[in-house]
Amino acid sequence: MWPFSSKTEEPKAPSRDDRQKCWEARDAYFSCLDTVGVVKAGEERSKGACTSENETYQKNCAQSWIEYFNQRRVIAEAQKDRLAQASTQAQNTTRR
Repeated sequence: MWPFSSKTEEPKAPSRDDRQKCWEARDAYFSCLDTVGVVKAGEERSKGACTSENETYQKNCAQSWIEYFNQRRVIAEAQKDRLAQASTQAQNTTRR
């Protein structure tokens, strides 16, 4: 047999139910992160928190989705901070 001709199955596309389970697991995990005051997923491990939520999240979501959701969480939080700064600066400018 040719060494590079391994037959691999292509992963099946997630169903609507699969996507829903992933989103619910993500929301529960992110809610837990919010509760312990963690923005970047994975940093909660040092606090010993959100273990079961993370396991469910990892089990129900594709790795590519997890990476995307985690990156979006950090970006969204940074964006909130920048918008708050811009709003404060705008208020200070109009007061003068």
